[in-house]
Order: sequence, then structure tokens, then C-alpha cells
Amino acid sequence: MKLLKYSLLLFSGVCFAQPTVLSADGPGNTYELINSVFAPGYDVTEPPDCVHTAFGRHIEEVWDNELNKYVFKFHIHVSPDNDRCIKYDRQRNEIKTYNQSPANLIGSYGETVVYKWKFKLDEGFQPSNRFTHIHQIKAYGGPYDDIPVVSLIARSGNPQKLQVMHSDSLVSNQMAFANLSLFKGTWVEATETITYANPGAYSIVIKRISDGNTLLNYSNDNIRMWRTNADGVRPKWGIYRSLLSPDMLRDEQLLFADFSIEEIALQTLVKPQPTAGEGLFYPNPVGDKLHFSKDNWQVITVASLDGKIMIEKKGKKTDVLDVSALPSGTYILTLQSEKRKTSGKFINK
Repeated sequence: MKLLKYSLLLFSGVCFAQPTVLSADGPGNTYELINSVFAPGYDVTEPPDCVHTAFGRHIEEVWDNELNKYVFKFHIHVSPDNDRCIKYDRQRNEIKTYNQSPANLIGSYGETVVYKWKFKLDEGFQPSNRFTHIHQIKAYGGPYDDIPVVSLIARSGNPQKLQVMHSDSLVSNQMAFANLSLFKGTWVEATETITYANPGAYSIVIKRISDGNTLLNYSNDNIRMWRTNADGVRPKWGIYRSLLSPDMLRDEQLLFADFSIEEIALQTLVKPQPTAGEGLFYPNPVGDKLHFSKDNWQVITVASLDGKIMIEKKGKKTDVLDVSALPSGTYILTLQSEKRKTSGKFINK
């Protein structure tokens, strides 16, 4: 196990640890190695082992002649693999940091974090026409923690692309892309630098290791990189893909090496406070359905700005409300549970 020991640096009154690095060290105990670095005492692996026990562990350590070292090999099979025996229209084999990880492996508001890793796609790699994630940055906590802030997605098409996608809330937008053929059959190294703030900053550079050529380069110093009511932000690596077009897919093996996480700066920033209702319901503006946070709301009321009750639901706990019948305009939403009552305005498109 090649975990760099912590040595603390004093920077503007704040202590930072040296990079935490996860590197393969040889066959056997691979899950244990990953967990010992990313969340000692916990489990950060998300393989499809539960449904495919005959194959065994879906992450192993193998020797790579090009890098001249051991690397991680992530396996995924069109059948029978799924998403941890929880969802069956997709499949996942990922590792992550999360809320049980050491604090220096979690992005906090105002921090700048550098992520580095190497990866290699097979020459015959076949992405889905829907999504094939090989890296994600995700919030945890708050109403938007299911949706990646940033994702690196291989996408089928003519040509096939490697996309850098950003999501402000529920809508994802392409920030950058490169032809996927550039990444097949060769080792590349990614360096991703993120300032977690609103607005924050994001950059990613991916270089081919054999000759140092830059294959993808993107930078944005005015981009939302923090989610409303989030407790933190964390990375994921591996393969996470849709199964809705299985004929397009094949069994895949992705190679990864030398995951590195390094906090390099902490700005004294005041986390923006949500306005009334923000973070409790979304999207806003809304087209047809409002979704609510995970509280058990027992009374839901929608009123016009002059106080007329337009919708009222009582008793039945719900996390979604159909507002498609409302005329376009601004409304006041009131949510009430056994422990709290809150309200906020939303716009119906």
C-alpha cells in the first residue's frame, strides 16, 4: 500500500496535508487496500459483486508493462452486472470518498483541491449512447446529491466523444469534449483542480503519458461548484453506465493507477445562505413537477401571490407535486412536517 504519510504545511494559518495517494501494490486484498486509504474502517467500493458472485471481485490489481507497475483493473459485464442489486437499468463499478472519509479527502466550501489519476481505455472500448461515466464529482447532503456536479463521460456517436459535463442543478451542460479515439489503447493522466465555492473554479487537463501531448484542456474561473445545503463534495472513479441499449455495449476492463487527492488552498469565504425555501424544493423555475427534499412533508400548500389557495395536500407524505395545471406565474409554496414549517416562492413556466 502506497499511502503517503501526512506531513502538515502551514499556509495562511491553515494546515494542509501532503497528497493522499492510492496506488496498486500487487494482487490480493484490493478492496481492503482501497478502503484503508479512502475511508479506513468503512467500505468505499461499489462493485456489482452481489449479482455476479461467480466472477468474484470486480476490481483487481494487475501488472502493466507500459507503466512498469501494478495498476487497478475495473471489470464490468453486460450481463449479469447491475448497480449493486439496487437498480437494474444501469450498472456500476466505482470507488469513492464520502462522508466517512478523512476530512482532507472531502471538498469543503472555500477549498481548492487537486485530483490526479491515470487511466486507460481498451482499444475496442464501446460507450453507451446514454451515459458511461468514468469519473464523477458529487455533493453529499442537500437536495441535489444524486446529480454529479462534474462528470467525465464517454459517449457513442459519430464521432465518439469524451465529454466534460457540468450540472448546476438538474440540467447538465457540456463544458468540453475530445474525440474518444485519442484515449483508446493508451495511458493518459488527468489533473483536475477545483475551487469549491459559488462561484468557484474548475479546470481539467488530460495528457497522453507516452509523449506528454495534451488531449483535453478546459478551464473556467467563474462556475458554480457548490450545491445548495451540501455537506461536502467528493470524487468517484470507475465505470457507471446505462443498460437501456445493451446491444451497443460489451464487457469492459478499465485500467486506473495512482489516484491522488491534495488540498492546496483554503479561502476565507462565507458560504451563501439559501433564501427561503431554497434547497427544500426544486427545480425552480418548474415546468411540471416540484420535487422536495427528504423531509416528510405532511401539509403542502401552493398559493398565488394574493393569497388564493391553488393546491393543498394533507396527510399523505410525498416528495413530488404536480403543478402542471397551474397557470404560468409566481407562487408561494408552504411545506409543513411534524417538526418544521417553511415557505418559499417558485416560478411556474
